Amino acid sequence: MTEQRRDGATLLELKGRLDSDGAKALEGRLTALIAAGATRLVLDLEQLDYISSLGLRAILMAAKAAFAAKGKLVLCRPNAMVRRLFDVGFANVFEIYDTREAALAQVK
Repeated sequence: MTEQRRDGATLLELKGRLDSDGAKALEGRLTALIAAGATRLVLDLEQLDYISSLGLRAILMAAKAAFAAKGKLVLCRPNAMVRRLFDVGFANVFEIYDTREAALAQVK
């Protein structure tokens, strides 16, 4: 996972597998960011190969926490397999964009 600030938002690039270990690390980082006031979040999923139910839960909990803090968490660039997982169970929960620029524009 890499992290950068862009246009006042925090962009996190997720890579590889988001399994139980990765989900714990992601949840911890997102919780810390939100607690520190970084509530405008973009998760770039282009290099994410796999996401477990714990990974989905970590993202969902962070989205709820960001919303409660008057912020927003959006997703961008998922591959076809990862996109299907979000479309099946979370179609109405997450905003998913095809480009980073579109995602960043939505959290401004």
